[in-house]
Amino acid sequence: MPPSLKLPAPVTDLSAARAGEQISLAWTMPKKNTDKLLLKGNVAVRVCRKKEGGACALVASDLEFAPGAGGAFTETLPPALAAGAPRKLAYFVELTNRNGRSAGLSNAAMVLAGEAPAGVANLTAEVRKDGIVLRWTPGASGGPVLQQASIRLHRKLLTPAPEAKPTAQQGLLAPPPEPLEQNLLVGANAHGRALDKAIRFGQTYEYRAQRVMRVNISTKKGDARTDEDMTLELAGPLSEPVRVEAKDVFPPDAPTGLAAVATGAGAETAIDLSWQPNTEADLSGYAVYRREGSENWQRISPAQPLAGPAFHDAHVEPGRIYSYAVTAIDLGGHEGERSAEAEETVSNQ
Repeated sequence: MPPSLKLPAPVTDLSAARAGEQISLAWTMPKKNTDKLLLKGNVAVRVCRKKEGGACALVASDLEFAPGAGGAFTETLPPALAAGAPRKLAYFVELTNRNGRSAGLSNAAMVLAGEAPAGVANLTAEVRKDGIVLRWTPGASGGPVLQQASIRLHRKLLTPAPEAKPTAQQGLLAPPPEPLEQNLLVGANAHGRALDKAIRFGQTYEYRAQRVMRVNISTKKGDARTDEDMTLELAGPLSEPVRVEAKDVFPPDAPTGLAAVATGAGAETAIDLSWQPNTEADLSGYAVYRREGSENWQRISPAQPLAGPAFHDAHVEPGRIYSYAVTAIDLGGHEGERSAEAEETVSNQ
C-alpha cells in the first residue's frame, strides 16, 4: 500500500447567507481523511470566492478548525460586489494538510452579489391579546425591483423552558417545545405591520427584520450550455434587535350563549344556567352573577371559579324575576366582562 497523503476529506455541506454587505459561511469539518483514517489536530482551511466566468479568488487562508467541528467564516463584500445588478457569486472552502495539499474544493455555496435591499428602520413590538404586533417604517430605497422586497422577521426565544418529559396527566396533549428560532416572511404589501400569533404568553422574544428579494438567475449547465433558472435570495442588513416580554394582562372574552331555565316546583324550584365554554388556553373558570330588577349585581357562585359552563341556582323564590350574567377568569386572576343577560321567572305554583 502506498503511504497515506493525509489529505482531509473535502467539505460537502458548505452553506452561505448574505445580510446586507455581510456574507456568512457555515460548514461541518470532516472527521477523517481520504484514506478513511481519523484526522488528528486542527485542519487548515482556505476560503475562496468565484465570480461567474472568473477564477476563485482567495479571501481567507489562516483559518483552522478541529475535525468534526462546525466551521464558520464571515466577510464584508468589496464595494464592487455590493453594488450593481444581482449576479451569482460562489464560495468554496478547501482543507489542506501540513504540506498545503488538498483533496479539492468543497461544494459551491451560492449567493448574489449586487445592491442589497435597504435595511429595516424603526422596528417596534407590542403585545396584544392575539399576539405580538410588529411595526417598522415602510418603503425601501433603490430601484423598483428592490422596492418589491418582502420582509423577513427573525424571532428568537430568549426564555426557553427546560426539557421535561410529559407527565401521565398530560399525556399526548402536552404542548410541544417552542422552537428557539423562527422566521416569519411578510409580503411587500404589508405596509409596515405584521402580527405574530404563534407566541406564548410568559415568554420573552427578540425580533430582528430584514428586506429580502428573490431573484431568478439564468445559469449554464454542463457542456450542452443550456440555460437553467436558479432562484436565489438577496437580503438586506438585519435591523437592530427589539425585545418584548409577552405578559398576559388580558382578561378572557365574555362567555356567550347564556341560557336560564327554571326547573322543579314548590320548595324544589331552581334555575339552571348553561353557556358556551370559552376557548382561552389559560382559562381558570367562570363566575355567576345575579340581580333582581335594577339592583346591583351580586356574585352567587363560589369564590373558586366554576370549572364547567353550567350552574345550579337553588336559592330562588316563587314569583320573582331573576337576571343572570357570567364572566370568565384566567389563571392569572384576570376577570373578563359580563356576558349578555339571561332572565327567568320563577312560577308561583
